[in-house]
Amino acid sequence: MSPTSARRLALRVTMMPRDTNHYGTIFGGVILSYIDQAGFVEARHHGARRWVTAAIDRVDFKAPVHVGDIVNFYGTTTRIGTTSVTVLVEVESEREESGAVVPVTAATLVMVSVDEAGRPVAFAK
Repeated sequence: MSPTSARRLALRVTMMPRDTNHYGTIFGGVILSYIDQAGFVEARHHGARRWVTAAIDRVDFKAPVHVGDIVNFYGTTTRIGTTSVTVLVEVESEREESGAVVPVTAATLVMVSVDEAGRPVAFAK
């Protein structure tokens, strides 16, 4: 496999009322949780291993997400190491009313392949 991969849809989620803050928009922590899951989905393309999140870079929100929006999480592998992969997760929101696609945020995650004791282990590239 090449050091990088094409952008792939990792998750698609409809935002529900339970995910909102008191302003009526989706909690940032909800989006962060899905970013973490999308990072795992992308890492899993490199082997059916135990993948854990070792790092997430800065996450800046460019636009809010609303109840009823469909949020797409795309994963791209940007680096392959011996025991880890670096994954870019891009987040876009499809607005319920208009269908417009709005960029929400992006984050880079380092996902590490670990054994049952949580120690990093090499994986086949």
